[in-house]
Amino acid sequence: MPYKEKKVEKLYYSIGEVAEMFDVNTSLIRFWEKEFDVIKPHKNKKGNRMFTPKDIENFHLIYHLVKEKGMTLKGAQKKLKENRDDTIHDFEVVSKLKEIRGLLIEVRDNIDSE
Repeated sequence: MPYKEKKVEKLYYSIGEVAEMFDVNTSLIRFWEKEFDVIKPHKNKKGNRMFTPKDIENFHLIYHLVKEKGMTLKGAQKKLKENRDDTIHDFEVVSKLKEIRGLLIEVRDNIDSE
């Protein structure tokens, strides 16, 4: 049986890694951290921000609301406070639909190339 390396889930992500995940500048990550109280990074001895997977989930929600849906920061803050569960559900549905769309496009491309 071949050796299969387990995927390691990181405990903390640097601000650079988070910015790269969302293809944004680190300054935007710092700005969102100030604007949204759900983002609470740990800081190491040097003062570097270390984001948890929970922070990353919150960034996904914020990114979805602000960048994809075009909401204002105030609107996104209000939506996260008042309808957090609905927002999470909507985000999950949109993510799944994007995943399905990607699979369908891959199938179509495979059929076209044959």
